[in-house]
Amino acid sequence: MASRDTLTLQTDAQADQPMPITMSGKGSPLPSPIFSPTRLVFPKRIHTDMDEKFEELADNIFHRHASASNEISAPYEVPQYPIEEQQTRMKMERQISHKMYEKGHRLSHTPAPSKMMIEEDGEDVAAVMEAEDEDLGTVFQRVSISGEDTSGVPLEDLRDASKSLVRALIIREKYMAMALQSFPKIAARRLQSLEDKGLLNGIVIDDTVHEERKTIEDHPIHPPTTSGNPFDCEMLDSVGCVMKSIGGVVHVYKDHTSCEQNDPIEWPYPDIYTFIADQNLMSAFISDGPLKSFCYRRLLYLSSKYQFHVLLNELRESAAQKEVPHRDFYNIRKVDTHIHASSCMNQKHLLRFIKKSMKTDADLVVCKDQTGKELTMKEVFASLNLTCYDLNVDMLDVHADRNTFHRFDKFNAKYNPIGESRLREIFIKTDNYVRGKYFAKVLKEVMSDLEESKYQNAEYRLSIYGKSRDEWDIMAKWAIEFNVYSDNVRWLIQVPRLYDVYKSNKLVENFQEVLDNVFMPLFEATNDPASHPELHKFLQHVTGLDSVDDESKREASKFDKSCPSPEQWCSGENPPYAYYIYYMYANLVVLNHFRRERGLHTLVLRPHCGEAGSVHHLVTGFMLAENISHGLLLRKVPVLQYLYYLSQIGIAMSPLSNNSLFLNYHRNPLPEYLARGLNVSLSTDDPLQFHFTKEPLMEEYSIAAQVWKLTPCDMSELARNSVTMSGFSHMVKQHWMGPNYTNEGVAGNDISRTNVPNIRVAYRYETLRDELDTICTAAGNNQEKPEQ
Repeated sequence: MASRDTLTLQTDAQADQPMPITMSGKGSPLPSPIFSPTRLVFPKRIHTDMDEKFEELADNIFHRHASASNEISAPYEVPQYPIEEQQTRMKMERQISHKMYEKGHRLSHTPAPSKMMIEEDGEDVAAVMEAEDEDLGTVFQRVSISGEDTSGVPLEDLRDASKSLVRALIIREKYMAMALQSFPKIAARRLQSLEDKGLLNGIVIDDTVHEERKTIEDHPIHPPTTSGNPFDCEMLDSVGCVMKSIGGVVHVYKDHTSCEQNDPIEWPYPDIYTFIADQNLMSAFISDGPLKSFCYRRLLYLSSKYQFHVLLNELRESAAQKEVPHRDFYNIRKVDTHIHASSCMNQKHLLRFIKKSMKTDADLVVCKDQTGKELTMKEVFASLNLTCYDLNVDMLDVHADRNTFHRFDKFNAKYNPIGESRLREIFIKTDNYVRGKYFAKVLKEVMSDLEESKYQNAEYRLSIYGKSRDEWDIMAKWAIEFNVYSDNVRWLIQVPRLYDVYKSNKLVENFQEVLDNVFMPLFEATNDPASHPELHKFLQHVTGLDSVDDESKREASKFDKSCPSPEQWCSGENPPYAYYIYYMYANLVVLNHFRRERGLHTLVLRPHCGEAGSVHHLVTGFMLAENISHGLLLRKVPVLQYLYYLSQIGIAMSPLSNNSLFLNYHRNPLPEYLARGLNVSLSTDDPLQFHFTKEPLMEEYSIAAQVWKLTPCDMSELARNSVTMSGFSHMVKQHWMGPNYTNEGVAGNDISRTNVPNIRVAYRYETLRDELDTICTAAGNNQEKPEQ
């Protein structure tokens, strides 16, 4: 069976055979006893005459995107079902349930006359089944389109659209392979089948062996808890490499001699010209009229097909869930895949914590004023004319309201309790006079609540600003000193796009300094962990990088070949979004190869993307990011929405956050995305600003279920998606979802752990397989070899 996470890149001309890069699970590499770096070169792009046309087209799109505010996708309507009497409904569910579990049926497919068919017993479905699904026939009513042509468009349009979509998928697979990030196995196999036709070169898929299905008794749903010091780890020896930034990307040299000879270790990353050419090509795709029409029609088809599926199988899915003992929505694993650590507590929790600190630490020096005078906690609040009794939630004023809608500046001000930045510095910062003591305390209280709930987990974002080189070490020392750790939590590091602020305050000279401050400590800790011992230990629990800021800010320039390099970007203007993400990605590519060679886990790129601003952000996210947060603007770009579906890119959505900032709740596209099969999950973003209870993630699920009439199956599917796209380790996911969760379709689902019926999983898998087969078959039938 082909594995999504096992990829091989072609080596350079000096090597006769390809040298494999083997990964297991979520990017966990095999340790290398001797540092002998693999020399890898990805084929460079050959410039063609079409590049200028694509660039001109991309410029036109960039200049007119601000006026394109109309919604392209059709409004989603939640299907309404007739309400039957309770006793009749329960009787029917019991009958269906008993019938389902009496006997399984193997799936097969026989084309029928050209009409829509509803198949009752699973006798007529696709002829070619994946090996792992052969013995797990799932009985439910299927909707299929028969006939020689099932696309509903002229053959020529289908062929042209399919060629473009396949090219776009190949672009994403290329960038995911270089960064050692994930790409869905089912899509990779379909693309691989086109290799002989010249559509795909340089990437091959290796086979992997999956574990056998095990019961909860044999493989418990709860992973082993961490005992002892969670930051203890092996301190690797130094390999003596030399790091140097060239053109915005860190190059690694085997030794000083290689550095003097300018002979870096050849780890592949896309040069700026390759990236810009690919980005222009993607811009041409999303603006192509026939392709937009084709993708829009396919998305409407997916929505309609899902409505048919729910109409015909809702009772079956409900009955399957009721047959599973003990498991329900409350005791399945859920991961808050997008939440900021500085606002992970609710407003009442922060208020209680501040009052408690005022009582217990009144005489403790907590900060200095502008003159350098030390101030105690009591003196700080005395300067504000406040007592412990005076404070209340309304005075704290950290909750978003109607005044924050489309006002990101006012939203950012909500991070300051009582409107005082000094209180923010004291209570929710890691680098302050008390070394982040209070922030660590309140975080540990929130983590304790997560552990008490047992089944809720989170991926907290901590900020590295890029203002100074010692930020990483300060954060790592903070985490280790105060033992800020929980088995229910993993960390992502967010990098705010605030170069213009640093430049205006004369903290940096150019953009290259920001990149060096963010990435050079990571390279140094990978090369010689003893040089940053705390950082090396802290990175065990860091899963990836994020990029954050207000996406609605106007971008003064477009990222193209005329942009200065990071060393030459000395103006006070902020670089565009794609500029930030590209250089983060390029450095992450080299860093991941370095860490893999050292036997360390790799990191992924999961930026905020598509919340507001230009649709070009989503193009960049499609090419470079493993997952994204928000993705609201996909509703306006049918081509990208369809590509995100085919690629199964994880999208962490936060409807309550969007409701206060950019998009009213009833217009949120999450139910539309879920119906069409995009890989979406629910997340909280900022509980301090948007939520009221101590379980903000459950609050998010409950409101979504009420407003959009989500079924328990829908909610379980969202929870399962959140675990799949999260950065928790492969071993942990095996406990949460089953030892064989990496298998595709029904073979990878364990309803006793996920509470997602096999019917829903089979429907999602078969629908995605059919869509990929349609476009790959049409693209493969073309006789002309596409331009490489």
